[in-house]
Amino acid sequence: MCRAEFWAILVAMSGKRWRQLTLWLHVVCSVGWLSQALALLVLTSLALGTADAAVRGSALTMAKHLDMALLAELANVSAFTGFVLAAATAWGFFRHWWVLVKFVITVVQLYLGIFVLAGALREAARTGAPSVWLAVGAGLMAAAIAFQAWVSVAKPWAKTPWAGAGKLPTAPRWVFVLAVAAPVLDLTAGTALGYPLPAAEVLVLATVLVHRSLAKDSPRKVPAALRA
Repeated sequence: MCRAEFWAILVAMSGKRWRQLTLWLHVVCSVGWLSQALALLVLTSLALGTADAAVRGSALTMAKHLDMALLAELANVSAFTGFVLAAATAWGFFRHWWVLVKFVITVVQLYLGIFVLAGALREAARTGAPSVWLAVGAGLMAAAIAFQAWVSVAKPWAKTPWAGAGKLPTAPRWVFVLAVAAPVLDLTAGTALGYPLPAAEVLVLATVLVHRSLAKDSPRKVPAALRA
């Protein structure tokens, strides 16, 4: 298949197919996030359990590298695509308890991962002195992601008191096209810069939230081509 044919297929894909592609990307990156959290658990446990300084230093260096080069990227894409799927479909953020629980856990995970775990890993790799809390944090991260996976499959609990009447519309195709394209742009930029930079993902998520707000609150002011 030539490049022109490949792009022609992408352009011809329906909104449903792009939405499915966004969901696929979310699932793949979530599984990857879980696997890297387990890898951090193994490496930090190895560093804590060995008396060999060289092995300890290598384990901590590898844990730091995995966190910056892979786990952070997967976490960003998993969270971003999950947020887009909530904001751009009938599920919403606050209509179902299972979605709201996943949203809160994801926000907490991102905060702790960016501002606590990443810094602690860098410090441990620099000093060669691991903390037991690194292993605890990695284990809790893996457990939280596994719990979110169960919640996604089981969809337990009822609707929230804020569900409201009616059904939220599904966003148009361009929203899901951007949801797939933004992580590619950010991954390319992050690779070039040497650290994660989810700038395009943040911009696209803000755009999706604004579009949803306009479509819900002032549908007549939004062009028909932009409404679901």
